[in-house]
Amino acid sequence: MEEKKKSVLVVGAGGFIGGFIAAEGLRRGYDVTAAVRESTSRRYLGDERLKFAVLDYDDADALDRELHRCRPESGRWDYIIYNLGATKCANFADFNRINYEYLRTFVRVLQDADLVPERFLYMSSLSALGVGDEKDYTPFDSRSIPNPNTRYGLSKIKAETFLDLSGDFPWVIFRPTGVYGPREKDYLMMIECIDGHFDFGVGYRKQMLTFIYVDDLVCAMYDALAAGVLHKKYIISEDRSYTQKEFREIVARKLGRKFVVPVRLPMWAVYAASVVAEKWGVLTLKPSTLNRDKFKIMRQRNWNCSVEDAKRDFGFSPKFSLERGVEETVKAYLAEKERKKTAKKK
Repeated sequence: MEEKKKSVLVVGAGGFIGGFIAAEGLRRGYDVTAAVRESTSRRYLGDERLKFAVLDYDDADALDRELHRCRPESGRWDYIIYNLGATKCANFADFNRINYEYLRTFVRVLQDADLVPERFLYMSSLSALGVGDEKDYTPFDSRSIPNPNTRYGLSKIKAETFLDLSGDFPWVIFRPTGVYGPREKDYLMMIECIDGHFDFGVGYRKQMLTFIYVDDLVCAMYDALAAGVLHKKYIISEDRSYTQKEFREIVARKLGRKFVVPVRLPMWAVYAASVVAEKWGVLTLKPSTLNRDKFKIMRQRNWNCSVEDAKRDFGFSPKFSLERGVEETVKAYLAEKERKKTAKKK
């Protein structure tokens, strides 16, 4: 007798990470439903095996109807991976609306409609913990007390707290560090700068950076779900940190750039630029990558973190070092650069 496929609903499937989550689910043999908004691009959701749910998070009744329409034959999804969220907003109030209120509405609809899955994985962020030890550079771990210092981080900890207080709702929370890989935009800007022979850093004190390649992150999601962990919060990162210089040298090597000028910008200058960029974003109604929230993240010196809990509970073991992950990311960047160059000539 053929074993029934596990089903997974990927909420926020149209984003950078979401497309990889959906693809990994298919690779593992899951019945995958990609939840997107009406306006979401499906450029990276082209696999014909995917099913779709078009969700309106501002309308609980419409949300209920659509979830009922597209639920699997068994009546509910085995797993839900909730990857929906905003990392930058023109209006900071949108962080609360998108990262907290949408999650609250979604969970309540699941509960009222009897659609609560076996396990629900929520994608939070290391920023939910705020500033760590910037004297001795002690790593963040499961005992770290959250003290978010950004509106983004605050919205994430509010969402986590809501899940904490949701009775026996079967949540698992991931707090990934900086996620990179093909199609990611923020690290792409850094790669483009280094490709142009410049590397811009912020501040003059030592900064320790951590990274997680997108494939390692999505594999960890499915491994945690399959392992049956519940009501646990996990930091997800490659299990070592890097300096800005190490990051620059790896990227430059993969790009074939022998000469890159490191430029250290004083904090006051970056803060001034972030205020101007933020105001311009409000005027144009387009969220700016550089803003006061982002400045606080850039100013933070210690992103060291421990992943021992994830290793112990579901065998987490990142396969991509920064060297290997950057190599894959740079390959995708150069291929896209060449594609644009060719398209211009036509």
